[in-house]
Amino acid sequence: MRYGSKLLFEDVSVTFTSGRRYGLTGPNGAGKSTFMKVLTGEIEPQKGSVVRPRKVGVLKQNQYEFDEYRVIDTVIMGNKALWAALEEREIIYNKPEMTDEDGSRLGELEGIVGDENGYEAEANAAVLLQGLDIPDELHERKMSELQGGQKVRVLLAQALFGDPQALLLDEPTNYLDLESIHWLQDFLIRYNGTVITISHDRHFLNAVCTHTADIDYETIITYNGGYDDMVLQKTSIRTRIESQNEQREKKIAQLNDFIARFSAGTRSSQVNSRKKEVERLATSELARSNIARPFIRFEMLRPSGKNVLEFEGVHKSYIQKDGKVEHVINNFTASVMRGDKVILMGRNGQGKTTLLKALLANGPGIEETDVSIDSGTVKWGHEVSIGYFAQDHTGSIQKGMTAADWLHQFDPQATKEDIRGILGQMLFRGEEGMKKTDALSGGEAARLLFCKIMLQKPNVLVLDEPTNHLDLESINALNQAIQKYEGTVFLVTHDQDLIEEAGTRIWHFEGGPANFHITDHKGPYEEYEQKLAMASK
Repeated sequence: MRYGSKLLFEDVSVTFTSGRRYGLTGPNGAGKSTFMKVLTGEIEPQKGSVVRPRKVGVLKQNQYEFDEYRVIDTVIMGNKALWAALEEREIIYNKPEMTDEDGSRLGELEGIVGDENGYEAEANAAVLLQGLDIPDELHERKMSELQGGQKVRVLLAQALFGDPQALLLDEPTNYLDLESIHWLQDFLIRYNGTVITISHDRHFLNAVCTHTADIDYETIITYNGGYDDMVLQKTSIRTRIESQNEQREKKIAQLNDFIARFSAGTRSSQVNSRKKEVERLATSELARSNIARPFIRFEMLRPSGKNVLEFEGVHKSYIQKDGKVEHVINNFTASVMRGDKVILMGRNGQGKTTLLKALLANGPGIEETDVSIDSGTVKWGHEVSIGYFAQDHTGSIQKGMTAADWLHQFDPQATKEDIRGILGQMLFRGEEGMKKTDALSGGEAARLLFCKIMLQKPNVLVLDEPTNHLDLESINALNQAIQKYEGTVFLVTHDQDLIEEAGTRIWHFEGGPANFHITDHKGPYEEYEQKLAMASK
């Protein structure tokens, strides 16, 4: 498959075996989603053929495609044959009068409904929805009434419905909270068919995958094990080929030296044998790897005071469409010291972003318009400077400018070389820094925001779901940068590696409307997990 002059992959022959779970990896732009569409039949390969099982479950990427349908119906549509039979049956039943032909067709349709377990369809769909934390009262609602994260889960239930022999999941953990990710992991591990999943969640890939199919070097190579296993194997194979090539090149240089010295003399037979040896030793051609590693380093212009943030009795509520008041954060009090790395975790919709925005309400240098509290006090400490990465950062980057010009505003003293250097660190190479901000992809916009934060050198980082549009290499770079950063961090994430490796303190949002509370654990996640395990015994 190629687009114009860009070759994604060629001459790929690979078999995905039943009972195995494959992670499809490769950097952004390597062709993962394109390959997935070739597998589903959405696009045809430019050369070659694809053999697929009769029933394939596919996670749809377009959240709005089913807005007019009931939630339960959206799930049942995952079984195309059953849904078509149910729709046709409905049309026949709605006719004022039925013909003999209609009667005989109804018999055929009832046969299809029976074969496809159609009489238990609603009950089976409900079980899947409950497992994905879509409560019963939403099953009859229209998809348009659901939030983004809930829609993704319904589409996941659609892909899983009807016992498909293979599941093709493109970014299934996007917009899922940690509990839903754990549910999905357990589900996929128990699933008997073939799983092929694209994910930028390293922990998820390591937990779920028995094999990794890596798109790189313009081909696909399958490795045993999860993502970390693949990286080790790939690195050692690459190193071995490079070292063999080095040895060969030395040998070839010696032979060429001999040929140059003696080709005109009496030792022509030895010269000819050396020439043949050079041809035999021609080095293995190494295709260039697509992998590009960004370099993220957060520095501080100056440290903050010891007490970074104190807040007391913070309260925040929203008025819903029906006029009801929903209390999101209720009477939360805490203080944060310099160097704390606070992870905000919990289910979607429990108020993590709301709390961050409440705390930013009088944050120094914060220009966001939608930050506020209803009551309570928030006091930021001496010399605090904040670098903020908003979850929805579509409005954070001004349109109609180049990436370099947009970045330059945040440090007018910086030279063009400084700006180019920071952009280069985040993989905006050469002319890419002149790209218009209107044309940036989600991943590019995220990387540009990190450029801004690196340029500002703040002593407090407030990062709300920063990994949503990043590939694995960028997430790993971010993880290491947060660990090495000497300032204070507030981080909302569902990425388990980040939670475990970068956090030194946990704010866990838990409970329903009646018993909602935030647990403040002063210590890393592993310690918090042990505490929870002890409490449940």
